[in-house]
Parts: sequence; C-alpha cells; structure tokens
Amino acid sequence: MEAYYNCLRCKGRKVRVLTRDGRQYTGVVKDVDFNNLYLETEGGDVKTSAFYPYGYPYGYASSILTLSLFTLLAIALI
Repeated sequence: MEAYYNCLRCKGRKVRVLTRDGRQYTGVVKDVDFNNLYLETEGGDVKTSAFYPYGYPYGYASSILTLSLFTLLAIALI
C-alpha cells in the first residue's frame, strides 16, 4: 500500500524509477492503480501500451510503460 501512495503523490510529475532488478526509467507518471504504475517514457525503445498493443500510432514520440508496484525499489522526483 505504501508504494501505491508514494506513486500517487507523483502523478503528473517527472520521475526516475528504480526497479528491484536494477533498471532505471525516466518519465512522467500518467496513472497509478493498486497494482501498476503507468509511466510515459521519453522516447526510447519501449513500445507497450494498454490501448495500442503494437506501440503508439505514427507521430507519437513517447510511449506508456506499465510497471508492477511490486517490482519498484525507489521513485524520485526530478
């Protein structure tokens, strides 16, 4: 529950996320639910989205990355 409330406070803000496996992601928190954090990344090669399974339509520079709250180690405002 604590991870949910920490992420909820960051909604709409630019953050850096560190996961338990050592990966880092930077982007804007678009949404949070009790299981996942939805992070709009700044380009890169991540092309996952609940609405567009093959990435965003032509012309979009960023994409939504879904991260499980269970895998988050830290989240920091930047």
